[in-house]
Amino acid sequence: MNENTAGTAYTMGRSAAETERLIEQSHLYERVTLRMLRNAGVDTGMKVLDIGSGAGDVAMAAAQLVGPEGSVVGVDLNPEILDTARTRVRQAGHHNITFIAGDAREVDLPNDFDALIGRLVLMYLPDPAAALRQLVIHLRPRGIVAFQEAELVLYQSVRTPATPFMNQLVEWGLEVFRRSGANVGMGLELYGVFVAAGLPAPVSHLEAPAGGGPDWVGYEFLRHGFASLLPLMEAYGIATAEQLDIDTFTERLQKEAAASGRLIVLPPHVTAYGRLPA
Repeated sequence: MNENTAGTAYTMGRSAAETERLIEQSHLYERVTLRMLRNAGVDTGMKVLDIGSGAGDVAMAAAQLVGPEGSVVGVDLNPEILDTARTRVRQAGHHNITFIAGDAREVDLPNDFDALIGRLVLMYLPDPAAALRQLVIHLRPRGIVAFQEAELVLYQSVRTPATPFMNQLVEWGLEVFRRSGANVGMGLELYGVFVAAGLPAPVSHLEAPAGGGPDWVGYEFLRHGFASLLPLMEAYGIATAEQLDIDTFTERLQKEAAASGRLIVLPPHVTAYGRLPA
């Protein structure tokens, strides 16, 4: 999950491994994000504000859509991860993306953006509706608001007697996010957040990557995610490194998927988007 504006501490921690996991996450969820941005109306020549930019993946997705005629400004609290984002943007050949370190609610920004976007950001804010009210002042009339958030409460529905290890992972994951102060139900609350912020009721979708078989990349994604969560899991007394056993994590999950004949589902995301009045 991306770094965020000031609020709840980022549950996944800050490390080089976590930055790599964010990049890996984007590969799995990129289609969801691009579909949201396209459906929301992000298009050629627009100027886009991306909050909680992290390693830069959402900003680069937006840059694909606005093209060289448009521009993207990404804001994140963590200056170190923005160094990574800038390097990746240069390597990808984008010349229309800039990054600013700071709290997007406090950074001096113009009020001429065509779109305000973010992924996995609002779940870490104590009052996301208030944050949106502050941020939409940077939009033009008819500006686009589009956010993508995890729905971890609903994730409990993947549990079944045939997958005890996956069941345990869901339980541990939910508990560590709850204990850290993140909003584990942010996805399904997005509609209400938009309305409470004085925005029109958004169009929403629920999606989740899923897969199976010996070569599916989702196993490693979950392994890397729990490696990032482990320090807090131990600090909160939720589980130990021995219980998690990162070294055998992928093999155990692969075997459980094969034995159960079921897909392994990654955390569902809800997308929500709409436009300001004229």
